[in-house]
Amino acid sequence: MTSPAAELLDGVVARPQAEIERYRELGVYVGKSIFWLLEEGRRLRPEHIAIVSDGRRVSYRELLERVERKAAGYRALGLRPLDRAVLQLPNGLAWVENFFALQRLGCVPILALPGHRAADLRYFCEHTEASAYIAARRLGGFDVAPLARELAPWLKGPRLVVLAGEKTADAFVCEAEVTAEPLAAEDLPEVPAGQIALLQLSGGSTGTPKLIPRTHDDYLYSVRRSAEVCELGPESIYLAALPVAHNFPLSSPGLLGILAVLGTVVLAPSPNPDAVFPLLRDEHVTITAAVPSLARAWLEATQARAERFPHLRVLQVGGARLEDDLARRLIEVLGCTLQQVFGMAEGLVNYTRLGDSLELLTTTQGRPMSPYDELRIVDEQDVEVSPGTAGHLQTRGPYTVRGYYRAEAHNARAFTADGFYRTGDIVRQVPSGHLVVTGRAKEQINRAGEKVAPAEVEEQLLRHDLIREAAVVGVPDKLVGERVVAFLRIDSEAKLRQPEVVAFLREQGLATFKIPDRIVFLAELPKTSVGKIDKTALTLRPQ
Repeated sequence: MTSPAAELLDGVVARPQAEIERYRELGVYVGKSIFWLLEEGRRLRPEHIAIVSDGRRVSYRELLERVERKAAGYRALGLRPLDRAVLQLPNGLAWVENFFALQRLGCVPILALPGHRAADLRYFCEHTEASAYIAARRLGGFDVAPLARELAPWLKGPRLVVLAGEKTADAFVCEAEVTAEPLAAEDLPEVPAGQIALLQLSGGSTGTPKLIPRTHDDYLYSVRRSAEVCELGPESIYLAALPVAHNFPLSSPGLLGILAVLGTVVLAPSPNPDAVFPLLRDEHVTITAAVPSLARAWLEATQARAERFPHLRVLQVGGARLEDDLARRLIEVLGCTLQQVFGMAEGLVNYTRLGDSLELLTTTQGRPMSPYDELRIVDEQDVEVSPGTAGHLQTRGPYTVRGYYRAEAHNARAFTADGFYRTGDIVRQVPSGHLVVTGRAKEQINRAGEKVAPAEVEEQLLRHDLIREAAVVGVPDKLVGERVVAFLRIDSEAKLRQPEVVAFLREQGLATFKIPDRIVFLAELPKTSVGKIDKTALTLRPQ
């Protein structure tokens, strides 16, 4: 059986055909689906361990067999090519099997995170006309069954609800029982490489996440190029501590990048040191990834426990601006190479290179990974700024999308007429081509005519030994337009007051107009559904 015509889903902004053909001629697009990674693994290295999870070690041969049986099971339950399925599973073998089973059928997984709840999930189901919701029965301490019952009416087609975990008496399908004899080749779809492969979530700090459509062609290029830049090979062992539904641990180079080079992926059930450190040590992990706050926690735990990870070659840090001092400490204490990663699920990924100087490794967020990435750094009027000047980053390239899914009005603002994506980041480019992220355009604070980049103030605050998280926002003020307010999470037993923080910032040499007018100490900073600090919620707090 062949798939329906290889048309992209309604609501996807297609790349110009001439551009697609050019990338094919250059070998950027290889005309394969994401499922091809597993087929190559079984063909070239069948008995090598592909996945380590919850004490299980699964070879490439076994992984493909398990995925083919699960794909057949979903086919028997009614899923067909181009059906959308919300996938909400924690790190584990089940996530990998279900993701690739959907790929085998030409279905489109919507990569929800464990922290998403009814409002976002209902939006995903309704906006995409999803046919299935695949989740864990419990996400941490959260019982998913009531949520699944709430979501079921919003599903289309087979209205399939599948829950992983212990089987119960409810009407939901048990994920472990989604299995059948593998289908014959003629009964499986031929998935066009230009077809949408998955829907990811935007990392914006406000509102419901926008959906990002990635095709097999563009996503596979991103994965393969990332693996090249990160110098991965068959003996690479990657620890996925961050949720693999995120673009960073999935494709930069992440789980898929390791499978592309026939290496091994170790899936951690939690990013906490108690879960991560034994895996780093016992599985001889060579590369892993963290966000800055997690990297700091690992650093402190490493020092407190006198831990050593002799096989660890590279620690990637991305997802937010990494302060320079912490970057240096990570290298000094962990004894491995630091690789800064500045990317976005919409496409563009920048890496520091493994052979970069200490200065570049610790003070920049990397340079574009592809020679076909196009960058523009512009002012408020979209006029390119002079070299070395900070401005708004715009980008276009073979793996950067041309629009969000079914978001015509938003796309008119987020993309230029000639197809450049407005990233919302304020950056400057140094002579080597590396970028330094200085802030976010929409977060820029205008205090009495002076512009304050929150990221800069946050970096200075996080240099304080007692401050664990920091978020700086602008709050409307009649006198100065916007006041600078800092929200801080400090060590639970620490005692810190605003005068001490102000004195510390002054000692750091921070400009007077950038020092927060008010500092608020909170036990926890609110987070968005994609795990980022929710600055909108902070701005709306009573002042």
